[in-house]
Amino acid sequence: MTDDTISRLRSDFFARLATPGYVEVMLDPVPDIVFAIKTREGRYVSVNEAWVKRCGLRHKSEALGRTARDLFPAHMAARYEAQDEKVLKTGLPLINSLDLILRIKGKAGWCLSNKVPLRDDRGKIIGIASFSKDLIEPSRAAHIDEKFAAVVDHMQANYFEQMGVDELARMAELSTAQFERRMKRVFQISAAQFISKTRIDAALQALTQTSTPLGQIAVDCGWYDHAAFSRQFKQVTGLTPSEVRQLAIDVR
Repeated sequence: MTDDTISRLRSDFFARLATPGYVEVMLDPVPDIVFAIKTREGRYVSVNEAWVKRCGLRHKSEALGRTARDLFPAHMAARYEAQDEKVLKTGLPLINSLDLILRIKGKAGWCLSNKVPLRDDRGKIIGIASFSKDLIEPSRAAHIDEKFAAVVDHMQANYFEQMGVDELARMAELSTAQFERRMKRVFQISAAQFISKTRIDAALQALTQTSTPLGQIAVDCGWYDHAAFSRQFKQVTGLTPSEVRQLAIDVR
């Protein structure tokens, strides 16, 4: 099948669905995945059952049309709004953000959140879809705190800088070994691997969505030269940066 045929197949199929909120329905039975769709203005139009329970509501209808400010403590709502604003402004997804949550009866916990922009048939962003997965803490000794979450934010925001694990551990007020154990427990990868993954993700976005020269992408994403960028990129993805860019052009 050609790309055009596949595109028509997808659009025709989804246009025929009687239930636009099929993702919501599909995720209703999953207890640790929280899903929602909101408009550009931040009003919820779709939520799953796990989302309803997290907010302590009785029914989905109590959430629809409302905003994060109506449903969450002010500091949490402000963080969610800042994330939404970034997604709407850049058009890029938010991946694996470590966020504080309030579970049933007000008990605090943490989750990994992801947000993607939703576009209409003209390419205009009209809303955001978000989903998060609760992190289950096996022991009090291994709990996730706000300092650790702040360091994760710092790593994601400043991936282009040179960061040592010892320095990151000090920022989190942990020993290097404690910090590494916590990174592996939360993300299943080491701190260095997390930084590398974040850089690769940023490079992929630039390669597939911009015409920025490869050498500039290398510098912007934290590599000291083009050769080092190409070497590590191929090691992780199996393709060179040039091959990924050409693939994106061919698909378009």
